[in-house]
Amino acid sequence: MEYIVAFTVGGFICVIGQLMLDFFKFSPAHVMSSLVVIGALLDGFHLYDRLIDFAGAGAIVPITSFGHSLVHGAMAEAQKSGFLGIGMGIFEVTSAGISSAILFGFFVAIFFKPKG
Repeated sequence: MEYIVAFTVGGFICVIGQLMLDFFKFSPAHVMSSLVVIGALLDGFHLYDRLIDFAGAGAIVPITSFGHSLVHGAMAEAQKSGFLGIGMGIFEVTSAGISSAILFGFFVAIFFKPKG
């Protein structure tokens, strides 16, 4: 049952992104940014943690989870360090993902040549 719930919730998030592409004619960058902001807003209202508890990987894997991680880290560090903790906490949780994206992007740029 966990797999069905995770698949359904993750699929629903993807359907929202696809609808934004097809009907509202957003660019892929706008869709990605919008989903990150939606995840951040849901975490700001303490709703995304409930979604993760319900859906598991269906809520952790999509791009909305990146917005959740940004806000979650900032709020946790702000409680410890105050106002300056917001800037430090944003990258504390997401630093591994950002670093690996930069590293893999670098390797892809070295080994593959663009067509066109």
